[in-house]
Parts: sequence; C-alpha cells; structure tokens
Amino acid sequence: MVLCCNSPTSRLRARPYSNNSKHFGGVFDDRVLRERLQEIESELSKPGAWDKPELLTPVLREKSALEFRLAMCDNLAQSKTDVDDWLQLAQDDQGDDAFQALSEYLDIFENRLAETELSILLSGQDDNTAAILEIHPGAGGVDAQDWAEMLLRMYLRWAESRSFQVEELDRLYGEEAGIKSVTLQITGPYAYGLLKGEAGIHRLIRISPFDSSGRRHTAFASVDVYPDIDKDIEIEIKDEDLRLDVFRASGPGGQHVNRTNSAVRITHNPSGIVVQCQNEKSQLKNKQFAMKILKARLYEREIKQLEASKKADYASKDAIAFGSQIRTYTLHPYRLVKDHRTGAEDSNVDAVLDGSLDTLLRATLLHAHAEGKAVHG
Repeated sequence: MVLCCNSPTSRLRARPYSNNSKHFGGVFDDRVLRERLQEIESELSKPGAWDKPELLTPVLREKSALEFRLAMCDNLAQSKTDVDDWLQLAQDDQGDDAFQALSEYLDIFENRLAETELSILLSGQDDNTAAILEIHPGAGGVDAQDWAEMLLRMYLRWAESRSFQVEELDRLYGEEAGIKSVTLQITGPYAYGLLKGEAGIHRLIRISPFDSSGRRHTAFASVDVYPDIDKDIEIEIKDEDLRLDVFRASGPGGQHVNRTNSAVRITHNPSGIVVQCQNEKSQLKNKQFAMKILKARLYEREIKQLEASKKADYASKDAIAFGSQIRTYTLHPYRLVKDHRTGAEDSNVDAVLDGSLDTLLRATLLHAHAEGKAVHG
C-alpha cells in the first residue's frame, strides 16, 4: 500500500493556520484567519479556478473550517460586548431586571466560550473531515446486539442535534433483536474530530429485557471511527490483494431483503481488513461504498503506524469484553455514565443515550490535549 497526496498545481492549496496569538480569545489571531479566507475567496473567483474541481477539495474544506471558526470568533466577541453593556447597566441601575439579563448573557458567553475552546482542540490533520463510524456487538449475546442498536440511536440523535448529515452504508440485523454491525458516514463541521474519541469499547449494565428472571446483565459493543478521506489522498490498493465476495443482502424481512446478489464483501489480504456494504440495490454502488470504507480504514491504519510514539489506542484491543472498556453506562443498581479515561461522569443517563454527548466529547478532547502536551513536553 502506498499513501500519498496529490496537491493542486496552482498556488491555491490548503495549509495549516496558526492558533498561537495574543489577540482576542488568546488562542488564535482572527486577523490571520480573515486574511487567509480572503486569499482563498480571491483565488476561487479567478478565471479557471474551477476547471479541476476535484483538486479543490482540501481548499474548500479549509475554507469551511475558517468560516466556522470565524463565526465562533464573531459570536464570542458579540457575547462579550453584550456582557460588558449589561454589566454597565446593572451597575448603574442595580435593578432585578438588569441583573437577570446580565445573568442570562453571562450564560450565553460561557457557552460560546466553551464552544470556541472546543474548536481550538480540533486541530488534527483530519479533524474537519467527515467520519465513518462502525458499531459491533461484543460479549453479551442478544443484550450486546441490543446495546449496539442503542449506541446507534445515540449517535444518530447526537448527529441530528448538530444538523449533521448521516448516511447508513451497511447494517446487519440480529436474529432476535438489535444489530450485528452498522456502518455510518457522518458529515458536518469537525465530525471526525468530535467523534474520534468515541473509538473503543462501551459497556452497558442493566436489568436485561431478554432475561425472564429479571437478572442484571453486562453487555459490550465496540465503536470504530475513521476519517472519511478526500479524493486528493491516494491509497494504492493492488487488485491481487483483494478478495471480492457477493451475496444476498439480509434483513428483518419484507422490503429489507434483496432478492439479488447485490451485497459486497471485500477482504484486504495483507492487512486482514474486511469490509462490506449491502444497503444499495446496485452491486456496483455497494462495491464503491465498500472500497471507500476500506480506504478509510487503511488510511487510519497508516496514520496510527506513523504515530507509534503515542499510546496504543483502541485499535490494539484484545477483546470486546471486561477490562477493556473506555466508558460504562450503568442503568442498575444506580444510574451513571462514566468515562474511564477522563473520569468524566454524567448521572443523566437517559439524556446521554438520547444523544447528549457534548460534555463527554469535550472531556475526551481536553484529556487528549493534555496527554499530547505531556508527550511532547
């Protein structure tokens, strides 16, 4: 496998921008961001700039990231102005209404400050790409398959709350309940950067609805997250390294079951990676989606090999079972979600399972940031 990047031939190309500034926010210079955005917009408006749109993918992604961060800067600056204004009014008036309004604007400012801080943590090479997310049940039988489907719902609700676009690439249903696997493509600002910390093993403790005796059960499911790499990154995969299998799609019955051999499974022999897709009626489309997933997994594998100096993460797990979980969701005998890496806890389990993940995601990013600073001195 060969990993390389094809850069646009013009001087218009993506480049990292500095986050080290002493201007507003203390973390990045919005003037630098505005100058870079103006430069991109100027180049895109020139004749011939769109002759080869496929080469503009990284540039357009950078433009989107710049606009996203500048919007945060503007919102934060406006919030600070509002707080200053109401603080002055509260000092002059000292009435309940003024203090109430000041309290509300302080809450808005605090939330926007947290959002801006979060955006600063998302500075990885692929953080602003779409994410490919896979869920697989582990130990726990039917409970694990049901747990995998609960996690699917959780991530779908989270994506919906952020107005992210979700496309289901593959799903295998369980015989009795739940799912055996699912693969999603989640597209939105910093989708991969936000979700990459979810990769690992998730444990559920509850009274099993599948146990007639009403006993407590523990179930496990694994989550994998890969960046949806752009077309400008070329991964060379030799045909002789692949094994292609076609089969009939499976499902709960009725319209979910395809009557033709349209489902595709691809095995990459050198790495042992197996991917499949069965959601499309067209075998060709399923093959295209499967190759997309394979490239994303190979790319992520290559990046992790280049980061050998960092701690081994979920990709090196031995089993989806006890002792290897990154987060535990307890529904009985008490109710609590606990992340074992960061120590972050949330007693509102229902809200978390309904997609309220931002507090846990932020804690994971802060923890990774702190570990990175420790590693690099």
